Amino acid sequence: MSGSFSSGRRRPGRLAPVVGTARKALGDALAKAGYPHHVLVACSGGPDSLALAAVAAYFARRGHVDGHPVTVGAAVVDHQLQEGSAQVAARTAEMLEELGLSPVQVRPVTVDGTGMGPEAAAREARHAALEAAAASQGAAAILLGHTLDDQAEQVLLGLARGSGTRSLAGMRPARGALLRPFLGLRRADTEEICEVEELQPWHDPTNSDPSYARSRTRVEVLPHLEEKLGPGVAESLARTASILQLDADYLEDVAEATFASLVERNGPELSLPEEALRALPPAIRYRVIAKAAADVGGQQPSYQRLLAAEALLRRHGSAGPVELPGGVSAYRLSLAQLAGAEAADSPAAGSKAKPVPREAARCGKLVLRLQKPPAK
Repeated sequence: MSGSFSSGRRRPGRLAPVVGTARKALGDALAKAGYPHHVLVACSGGPDSLALAAVAAYFARRGHVDGHPVTVGAAVVDHQLQEGSAQVAARTAEMLEELGLSPVQVRPVTVDGTGMGPEAAAREARHAALEAAAASQGAAAILLGHTLDDQAEQVLLGLARGSGTRSLAGMRPARGALLRPFLGLRRADTEEICEVEELQPWHDPTNSDPSYARSRTRVEVLPHLEEKLGPGVAESLARTASILQLDADYLEDVAEATFASLVERNGPELSLPEEALRALPPAIRYRVIAKAAADVGGQQPSYQRLLAAEALLRRHGSAGPVELPGGVSAYRLSLAQLAGAEAADSPAAGSKAKPVPREAARCGKLVLRLQKPPAK
């Protein structure tokens, strides 16, 4: 495996401004997280995570953050996707121990790409390994070394995919136990921290591999935008993500409350009243339908699939089913069909059912279930 790294003693003397900025960023993140007693640094040996480990080691040596006790451990995830990855992981663990982090664990994982791309599969395996390491150490927070550059790349990739607000909002500074204290720092800042600390990071060759969309964005697209549009593009993209996070959080809260107020459950399926759904603003309506699909066991639908399910409410054509990811079927039931089903199930099913007023058939329910509805 290409790439090299080494560690050295930290230089005595005046504190480098970039190190002071990074320490403040991490201290603020830990304060917002409620001053966890033990934190876990996720470190690959690359510049970003190694700089984060070096900054975290400062607090480990002090033993506190703003007077609140803290200890710092680390985990190195070996994805086993490149030759020599075990050696890189072992050497990274040695560097972390030299910095004073304890305990330091190496976690080999098997990346299963079934049903998802290689990057997504590696991320899923990595997060599972980090959660297991945090649980074993009793860590209340996991520190990730993502930078402002990573955030800008995330927004560009979301734009290229035609994603919605949540995707364009990028990575959160804090999500559950995951903390990203360096989202305000540039990648060049983390490289400078490694230089100041006399740490030679390992450079992952896949970061410049053009076969990966993220690598092309990093090496080609973002530099090209900076060249043609002027400096500050990365900062503008990251600022856009911060603004959209506020919008996405608000819409998510409204959609969650609306879904909870509308949903009706019946065994393995759930339903939403058609008339109430149609009355919702589209931004909330689509989110409520997506929540319903996830609630019955499906996956996040694409925008096209959500459009197809939402079209059932307009009553122009088929009443469904519309297939959604994860084996979920969505279909529409009119009040006439619902009344007929209730009459068939009633004790007086043999008697003549009351006719349903013609106007009542104009509204009914949108039903979602994991199995296709019976053929009609």
